[in-house]
Amino acid sequence: MDKKSNVRLNELSYGICKSAIGHADAWRISSQSLDNGATVIDFGVHVSGGILAGQNLARICMADRAKVTVHPADYSLGPWPSIQVYTEHPLQACMGAQYAGWPIKHEKFFAMGSGPMRTKRGREPVLESLGIADDSSVAVGVLECDSIPSMEIASLIADECKVPTDKVYLCVAPTRSIAGTLQVVARSIETSLHKLFELGFQLESVVGGHGTAPLPPPAIDFVSGIGRTNDAILYGSHVTLWVESEDDQLVELGPKVPSCASKDFGQPFATTFEKYDFDFYKVDPGLFSPAMLTVVNLKTGRSWRWGALRPDVLQRSFGEQTR
Repeated sequence: MDKKSNVRLNELSYGICKSAIGHADAWRISSQSLDNGATVIDFGVHVSGGILAGQNLARICMADRAKVTVHPADYSLGPWPSIQVYTEHPLQACMGAQYAGWPIKHEKFFAMGSGPMRTKRGREPVLESLGIADDSSVAVGVLECDSIPSMEIASLIADECKVPTDKVYLCVAPTRSIAGTLQVVARSIETSLHKLFELGFQLESVVGGHGTAPLPPPAIDFVSGIGRTNDAILYGSHVTLWVESEDDQLVELGPKVPSCASKDFGQPFATTFEKYDFDFYKVDPGLFSPAMLTVVNLKTGRSWRWGALRPDVLQRSFGEQTR
């Protein structure tokens, strides 16, 4: 992507938000205007939401720069539906919008913030490195949390994004809801790109991406919800990237990308999380990546595959019951 370009990712997400408000009954969601004019769209806090809500929440999160579809189960992994994501604009969709790079805190409220509002804020190293900016008049974000954000949260986000509060649109879903689960599982490509970024790879050479991961049953508590959605990626996702790069660099970095390269690989994430006293920052950052990665080099016609799927860990994590 041209570093001098300015793509209005927030406006693209705003278009889906308008559609969401208009299809609230069909999508089993709701919306409300806060007293300061900010709009909150509930995808799973006080509503049931569902698969359709989750698909559109993922589209909002990726600024409509990717397609998200639901497919029958891959029974080599287990009996869970498969979430497929593909994009011709991987940097915009995943790094410019989807990556959950903004922890939002205020008093007792905490949420992981993702979506294109991050480009309005523009304070993350990955955005600065890639030169991703956005002069949209609105700020659209996705919050992973169990409660509806207050006016104070909306005002904080408006200030950080330098927009009026009535131009803020916040889409909210708990990780343990159906929609929240789906939008997290739709992050398979994003995890591979972020891992490559941390390894020093030039992400501008990535021209397309495709990812699949199983959709786990929503959990009834926070830790299990985080565990299952992470495990869907760490042990059940397969990402394919099309790149224009040098073979030597791909051969060097590729084996370091899959989750199996991490010292914390091999146990359900909830078990690992508990081992580290439920502190994300103690978990090896290298764990957060897809189970399997395929890279196709368009410059040379060569391709490689690293990692492996682990249905045994998924079964332990997802709690499949057989009779």
